[in-house]
Amino acid sequence: MELSQRYLSQFQFVERHQLPLRATPRQALDAVGELAVHDDPLVRTLLYIREAPARLAGALGLNNNLKGRATFGLHEFTLLERDADRAMAYGLIGRFWRSDFGLQPVSDASAFGAYAEPGVAKLVLSFHCNPGADGRTTLHTETRVYCPDRRSRLLFTPYWLAIRPASGLIRRRLLAAIQRRVDDTR
Repeated sequence: MELSQRYLSQFQFVERHQLPLRATPRQALDAVGELAVHDDPLVRTLLYIREAPARLAGALGLNNNLKGRATFGLHEFTLLERDADRAMAYGLIGRFWRSDFGLQPVSDASAFGAYAEPGVAKLVLSFHCNPGADGRTTLHTETRVYCPDRRSRLLFTPYWLAIRPASGLIRRRLLAAIQRRVDDTR
């Protein structure tokens, strides 16, 4: 069973990207695990812009969850599972439409699966590999988002429409960073 299906079989929003790599599936997934999104200046800028309203509010004395927290990145996600050299999945729970993301702590895959609070969305970011006969591997990434009720869908939909172009660009840049990483190790 595909990991994204295992952890988020129901979803309303999805985004998919892929990139062929000159790497084994193990090298590709190892590179995913070593990603640092802040190494990319464009990704760093996009995340800065995304967080600017909440950071400004915090500087003005308004309380929010970004105060004293590092810039958003993959460290916010919980590794749900790595299926050998085939796939890996990360989970994130929150009110992503809020300026401070409204993130909820998730300790592990079991806690992610059990979480069922109304008004709070769940997101799975998965990577899976399709090895080719030519020694190449196609690395796929998929982001699924599930909003458990009408209110959260209504709040998330305009956010998704606004953030999706930048989110897609970030995913493509992450794949390119993985490609560079595996190329450097050859």
